[in-house]
Amino acid sequence: DTCDGVPFIFSAEGYPRVPTHTCIPAASSSRMLKSLFSGNKKTLKKIRKHGTANREALSRIAKAYATLGSGNVEESVKLPTGKDGKKVDKFEWYSVNTVDFFNEMSLLLGSVLEEGMCTKQTCPLMRAGPKFKYAWADNVKYKTPVNLCAADYIDCLMTWVESQLDDEDIFPINTSNFPKNFEKVVKTIFRRMFRVYAHLYHHHFQQIEKGAGDVQLNTSFKHFILYALHFELIPKEELGPLDDLIQHLLERGKKSKDEQKESKQNGNESSKS
Repeated sequence: DTCDGVPFIFSAEGYPRVPTHTCIPAASSSRMLKSLFSGNKKTLKKIRKHGTANREALSRIAKAYATLGSGNVEESVKLPTGKDGKKVDKFEWYSVNTVDFFNEMSLLLGSVLEEGMCTKQTCPLMRAGPKFKYAWADNVKYKTPVNLCAADYIDCLMTWVESQLDDEDIFPINTSNFPKNFEKVVKTIFRRMFRVYAHLYHHHFQQIEKGAGDVQLNTSFKHFILYALHFELIPKEELGPLDDLIQHLLERGKKSKDEQKESKQNGNESSKS
């Protein structure tokens, strides 16, 4: 399998096990790498809370099955049913999960950026492999697209997302009166956050794996991309940098479902006999 001409080699679980892009030299010592994702939980941005008991409860539902190998991640992204038997409001579900994905990414990036893995020297531009390059614009400080090093691009991106989450006109806390452009804002957040995952996989996966952070990255991305695909939050053309990995995850998910279905059918036939 390849992505933009760079080989992806997958493990039995369906995740890359070798670096997908190797032209960027490692900037960190082996001692630091081994401790990157250990007990030291650094975060790039402050971990956010949901503000209401109801959203905290929804967050617990979202996280309940979103673990590597659980086989239930696909189900965990769907709209849950409330106590009244009705589906939870879609925008409420968007709000809760956007905050949770922001927190997960902040935790991942806390080690990657603060420990010197991604710098102006190692990543002078925000790329995802040889074919995809991203320029930053936020209509505030950067009114027109500008090329930044990956670390600065990611910091600007996370600061921008944080500002959207802080704006109660966009993400209301004590009300469900979401603005008319709410879904558009959420789609922009997901599209931009996807670029961070793409950069990490293409340029830092080997380093993250050496730091024992690959399981955390893989688990986070699997949940993120299944959620984004289910609600169509990221345009198909934006998925190019990780298209092979995404297709591999989807194929393994389908295979797992088929195996579970077959096992259940065999079990029912055995009980009848």
